[in-house]
Amino acid sequence: MSIAVEATAGGAAEGTSRPVNAARVCAAWAASDTFDEYVVYENEDRWVFAGGVRARLVLTRRGVELIHGSTRRMTEWSQDPAQAIAESLASLPDPDWRVYGWVGFDFCAAYHGLLQHVPDDAELAHLIVPEHEVVIDADGIETGDLDPALAARLFAIAAEAGEPAPATPVRVVDDPDDYRGRVARAVAEIGRGDYQKVILSRRVDVPFDIDMPDTFVRGREAGDPARSYLLRLGALSAAGFSPELVVATRPDGHVVTEPLAGTRAFGRGRALDSVARAELLADPKEIAEHAMSVRACFDEIASIARPGTTSVSEYMVIRERGSVQHLASTVEGEMSREADPWRALSVLFPSITASGIPKSPALDAIYRLEPDRRGLYSGAVVTASSAGDLEATLALRTIFANAAGAWLRAGAGIVAQSNPAREFEETCEKLDSVAPFVVRRGEDGR
Repeated sequence: MSIAVEATAGGAAEGTSRPVNAARVCAAWAASDTFDEYVVYENEDRWVFAGGVRARLVLTRRGVELIHGSTRRMTEWSQDPAQAIAESLASLPDPDWRVYGWVGFDFCAAYHGLLQHVPDDAELAHLIVPEHEVVIDADGIETGDLDPALAARLFAIAAEAGEPAPATPVRVVDDPDDYRGRVARAVAEIGRGDYQKVILSRRVDVPFDIDMPDTFVRGREAGDPARSYLLRLGALSAAGFSPELVVATRPDGHVVTEPLAGTRAFGRGRALDSVARAELLADPKEIAEHAMSVRACFDEIASIARPGTTSVSEYMVIRERGSVQHLASTVEGEMSREADPWRALSVLFPSITASGIPKSPALDAIYRLEPDRRGLYSGAVVTASSAGDLEATLALRTIFANAAGAWLRAGAGIVAQSNPAREFEETCEKLDSVAPFVVRRGEDGR
C-alpha cells in the first residue's frame, strides 16, 4: 500500500496540494504517539520509520536481555559483547529479522580493559525488532502489509504534516568544565608519548524542555548529513545528523568505513567557505591528523579482511556536513571467512575519529579527562539484518534527551600541534550544526 510523497522536500501527498517531505512526515508520526517507541533512519534519500517493538535486546555489563513477547531471557557475557549480541539475535524465533537501535560509547570498554568505568546497569546497546516498518523514498510512502486501518491513519497524519515550530537557539560558547584546560592536559600527555591523538568532547546542557521531532525537522532541513535519525527507545530520545559512517557490511562480505578528520567552518558565505576550505587542505595539523586516522582505519579493516583486499578508495577529499567541512576518506575491504558484521563493528568501534590513536590509551584518556559519561554520543545508530548487512552511523551532531533534560555534545581531535583555543572553537563550529535548530516544547502551543 503506498502514497506518493516527495522523499526530501517540496512534494505533495497524493490527493492534496499541501507540501510535505520525509523529515516532516516521520516527525509527525513520531509526535502523534501512534507508537510508544520508534527509530527513524535516513540513508541516501531512503527513510525508514520502524515503529513498535516486536523484540527488544538490551546489553549491559550484567548481560544481554532479550525480550520477545512474554519471553524474557538474560544471558551473561564475559569478554565479547558483539558476539553476545549476534548469538542473542540468532536465537530469535523468526530467522528473518531486521533490528534498529543504538550502541553506546561504553560498548568499547570490554575490548580495552575499561569496564571499571561503566556502571553495572548502564545500557551499552539498545536494539529492537520493530512491529512495523514504513519506507519513504522517491516513489512515495510504502506501508507493505501494514494493517489497513493503521496505514490509513499514517497517511492522514502524513497529509497534515506541516511547518515545525520556531527554533530557540542554544548558547554554546561557555566553557563551564574547562574544556581548554583538558585539551592542554591531553597535549601534555601526547608530548609525553602516552598516545598520538585523542578526541575530547564537551557537553552543553539545554536549559529548557525540547520538542524532539520538530528539532529533527529544523536540523535536517538546514543541513545535508550523510545519514539522519530520530529515535525514542526506553528512556532515551535523540535526533541526529551524522556526518560519518563507522562501518557498513554487505551480505557479500564487503566492509567499508569513512573516516572524517580535519575540520573548518562551513555555511558562512561562498568567499569565507572557500578560504576555510583552502586553509583546511593546507593545514599541517589537520593533514597529519587525517593521515594518521586513515592509517589506523586501514589497519582495522585489514585485521578482519581477506589478505590483499583492503584499500583506500578515496583519500582526503572535502565533504560538507552542516555547519562544518571535513577532510574525508573511504577505506574498504572484503571480510575474511572468520569475520561477520558484528565482529566488524567490534573492531571498528568506536570510530577512530571519535576516540583516538592508539585506540586503547586514547580511550583511557577520554574516561579520565571527560567529566561525564558519553552515553550514545560518539557511539552509533545501527541497523542490521539476518541477511548479513549492517550499518553503524556515528552518533555525532546529535541532541539527546531523557527524563532529566536535554543536551548537546561535540568534540575535537587533539594532537601534539593542537591549540586549546582553536579546539574549543572547533567544538562550537560543530555544535552549530544542531544548536540553532533546537525547538522548545510548547513553542507552537502544543
